[in-house]
Amino acid sequence: MAAAQRIVIENCSIATVDANDTEYASGYVVIAGNRIESLGAGRAPEGLENVVRRIDATGHLVTPGLVNTHHHFYQWITRGLATDHNLFDWLVALYPTWARIDEQMTYTAAQGSLAMMARGGVTTAMDHHYVFPQGSGDLSGAIIRAARETGVRFTLARGSMDRSEKDGGLPPDFAVETLEGALTATESTVKEHHDSSFDAMTQVAVAPCSPFSVSTELLREGAELARRLGVRLHTHGSETVEEEQFCKELFGMGPTDYFESTGWLGEDVWMAHCVHMNDSDIAAFARTRTGVAHCPSSNARLAAGIARVPDLLAAGVPVGLGVDGTASNEAGELHTELRNALLINRLGAHREAALDARQALRLGTYGGAQVLGRAAETGSLEPGKLADLVLWKLDTLAHASIADPVTALVLGAAAPVTASFVNGRQIVEAGRLLHVDEDAIARSTREQAQRLAGIAGH
Repeated sequence: MAAAQRIVIENCSIATVDANDTEYASGYVVIAGNRIESLGAGRAPEGLENVVRRIDATGHLVTPGLVNTHHHFYQWITRGLATDHNLFDWLVALYPTWARIDEQMTYTAAQGSLAMMARGGVTTAMDHHYVFPQGSGDLSGAIIRAARETGVRFTLARGSMDRSEKDGGLPPDFAVETLEGALTATESTVKEHHDSSFDAMTQVAVAPCSPFSVSTELLREGAELARRLGVRLHTHGSETVEEEQFCKELFGMGPTDYFESTGWLGEDVWMAHCVHMNDSDIAAFARTRTGVAHCPSSNARLAAGIARVPDLLAAGVPVGLGVDGTASNEAGELHTELRNALLINRLGAHREAALDARQALRLGTYGGAQVLGRAAETGSLEPGKLADLVLWKLDTLAHASIADPVTALVLGAAAPVTASFVNGRQIVEAGRLLHVDEDAIARSTREQAQRLAGIAGH
């Protein structure tokens, strides 16, 4: 077997985000094949064989690649609508449009969502896709194809809805699946696409949409399905005050107790938002090691509230960051969420002690890997882990005078990405995607957004 080819990155600041938060003011990283072989202070070791490339990363900070833990790619083609609505009103306004998507729209929207994240330092993405109109084609396959072409590591959370307007839910009747149809399609998606190997590029989770869009049976049987297949579980939880009222009226209990009653707390589960949680809710998540995808910009855009991230972290709850769908976070970037997570949480009860820059970076890297179940493989820079890493350029006008590189990355302007590697393969060079044409994607996303608007009657 041929020896692995090596890439040597030198003269950079490094934030490893390992268990000790090890950092190097000037150091090196050696990539061998798809793994991180070594890293440390100073120059790379002499005498390395099969070095195919050396990168002088002077003026850069190297971090683990960012991990996005909650997104809805299809929303890329419905950005800028219902901009002054709360969650429930926003959903009612947009569900009739979303219910008209097809395979081409979904593929194009996924391309746009993935491209925007990847060029901004995301190396592991996820998509919670739950809208499957009848006759719309192979939507899951289209999303996975777009991720493969972009070059990112990817988790598809195969969503579902079976509670429509006629059942007291929010989606139109023609936009939901039957209980049996949702479970069957989810199982087939897992069996066709999920890869459980260490360096998997594609994984699948079971992901009924939310307490107010799925039946109790779909939640309960979805959890049983996921555990039988050995995959993770994802849903929305405790996002708004209205959701809490909905659960209490319908089920006689709050969202966390309802989730526990249906088998939806556990170390194989992560939930988006978790804004409105009391102390006992947080204790339940901590006891069961249930993860949280914190989406600060989307929560602010929809006026949902401020999640209790410092309290979740203090209790030992795994927390990652999410962009959320770009119909509620038009920027579509995760690296801006580092800054917004810190700033928004400082508006809460803990004020200036809520989060610091290194905690924010951890949320966006190792924390995300934890909630996706991939912390052994990625999320920090350590020998033996997968070579998913980013070189951030911090020596230009925007950042050069900021005293500390991690602070520069988190609190400064969005930093340019000079290079991004996934599985040892470069996917970004000088801020441009290497394997897809982002200008062509920009044109096609605009065309598909206009086509969807026309079909939906806007």
